[in-house]
Amino acid sequence: MTIPVLICDDSALARKQMARAIPTSLNAEVTFAVHGLDALEKLNEQDFKLMFLDLTMPELDGYGTLEAIRDQGIDINVIVVSGDIQPKAQERVLGLGAKAFLKKPVDKTLLLETLKSLSLNKSDDDDFTTIQRIVTPKLRRRDIYLEVANVAIGRAADSLARHFDVFVHLPLPNVNLFELSELHMTLKHLASNSQMSGVCQGFSGEGIAGEALVLLSDSSVSDLVSLMRYPDDADSDQELELLMDVSNILVGSFLKGLGEQAEVRFFQSHPVLLGQHIPIESIIDSTSGSFSRTMSFEVSYSIDQTDIKCDLLFMFVDESLPLLDNKLSYLMDEE
Repeated sequence: MTIPVLICDDSALARKQMARAIPTSLNAEVTFAVHGLDALEKLNEQDFKLMFLDLTMPELDGYGTLEAIRDQGIDINVIVVSGDIQPKAQERVLGLGAKAFLKKPVDKTLLLETLKSLSLNKSDDDDFTTIQRIVTPKLRRRDIYLEVANVAIGRAADSLARHFDVFVHLPLPNVNLFELSELHMTLKHLASNSQMSGVCQGFSGEGIAGEALVLLSDSSVSDLVSLMRYPDDADSDQELELLMDVSNILVGSFLKGLGEQAEVRFFQSHPVLLGQHIPIESIIDSTSGSFSRTMSFEVSYSIDQTDIKCDLLFMFVDESLPLLDNKLSYLMDEE
């Protein structure tokens, strides 16, 4: 007897990885959904025994999907599989009725243990051979980078959340190939305030190199100072220390997450202050000459119950892209 399983994730790579992680002993019949609304439509059309659910998705995210499943009284075992691994995210999904939480990329051994704990895999067979009847989507290069970036920014958000004891809202990342003029337009778009503070950190590993840029509006910096319970008369040195801390946390965690997937050990330079309380145009001028063409990972973090918004931009030099492609080729070639 087959077990009907629904995999809901906006990432084609994540859907493929999840499908391939399911042990053959489960005898799964898999259906895919690309976001929460799509999943709810399928749940109302067909009975499923098990659902694997991502959190960060367009249209309707994982939290909203869990709320709808609860409110509609849909009887299904939901396992959340997400790159957003911060403690408050895990607590929230379990409170909404999810049976378990697994981090991306999914560990097959932990998945098997989870299925057994839910009495969904009664066999001791640990065979993870491909389930032949699952037809997974053909992947594009952009699919690979979006999911890799999603996992890495999740690691960064987790570090930020643990350090400041907050819940970080994690949006979908943007991955783009830019000419210098387009990069500058993106930086102007990121500017949420006329006055900004910016920190830059270089990074490299096995020939893959680039720069990370962390941007905070003046209002975000002042809110962070309050969050950390600094005195009202906190000086610029304390603000600078806070900026450097945020940059080290985000950049270091992102690079660790990327390095784990690409099997590259990245090294980051000491953060360099581009300026405090300056117009975004001044920060843009600081990046001129660094790149002629770049691939960028971009994400804007916000902290729950505050107006704090932090923009993170990773820029890879053009010469690094073939090396990074090669390191991640196993994801494209996976059969």
